[in-house]
Amino acid sequence: MNGNLADTAEYPDPAKGGTDMPRPISWGVLVESAAASHQGLVRAENEDHYLLLEAGRFLRTLATNLPPGSVPETYEEVVHAMGVADGMGGRAAGEVASRLALTLMVHLLLEAPVWIFSREEPHVQTIVELTAKRFQQVHAALLARGKEDPRLFKMGTTLTVARSLGTDLIVAHVGDSRAYLFRQGRLQRLTRDHTLAQELSDASMLAGIEAIAHRFRHLLTQSLGADKMEIEPQIVRETLASGDRLLLCTDGLSDQVREEVIVQELSRGAAPQETCTRLVELALESGGKDNVTVAIADYRIAQAG
Repeated sequence: MNGNLADTAEYPDPAKGGTDMPRPISWGVLVESAAASHQGLVRAENEDHYLLLEAGRFLRTLATNLPPGSVPETYEEVVHAMGVADGMGGRAAGEVASRLALTLMVHLLLEAPVWIFSREEPHVQTIVELTAKRFQQVHAALLARGKEDPRLFKMGTTLTVARSLGTDLIVAHVGDSRAYLFRQGRLQRLTRDHTLAQELSDASMLAGIEAIAHRFRHLLTQSLGADKMEIEPQIVRETLASGDRLLLCTDGLSDQVREEVIVQELSRGAAPQETCTRLVELALESGGKDNVTVAIADYRIAQAG
């Protein structure tokens, strides 16, 4: 070989060499999401907040003289995310805490030098670690804000967020707002309440007493910003299947509406917005003693081919 690369036939086109064009992880996964929130029938203010968003990376080929099919004309990878936060602290403090928690999570994401779009190790572990770190950063920021402003002293919030890339789902959680996965008629709770009632129940100290009716059910053992307590976010990873429905909600729903009733409503198969609205209505019909927020994502997954 003389070192001259005059004959490019020696270097076959990857697009013609049996190597498929990279396909986005999110290809074929259709996500429809919606949310609804209400202050309830007792509270004067709504201290709940929710957020639904998409994030992505994209490539567009503007011009090239490469052989057709060598690079994609367009390529887009999409992450879907949603979150709910239930604030506490009296006056406007709870509303501020829940609003700031979601806002800060987005700002931390936007400031990140690298966005990871992968479902392979070690990248997923990095995502998990970054998510836990961001919860800690939000916790510290809320504590600092409460220290600066006496009106916000001991403000706090729950925070439950979900991120899906293709069929890979990651849920992160502090407090007693919940995440459920509804699949083939069965409702699975993905999160564990960070409450004293839950801890006593886990330790079998509430024998014969339903934790939901126990007076300790609203005493949080973890929350963001409310106290200088250590937090350890619960992070769960699941693989989604076609037809799954992901439900995030504050305790205004889970305290007021029995799970079997939630299952009945989810089973109807109505669109996410209609289902969210109906679940909020059921909470109000059951007394509406608290703010109530519901977010739902439906997943439809095409067959590979």
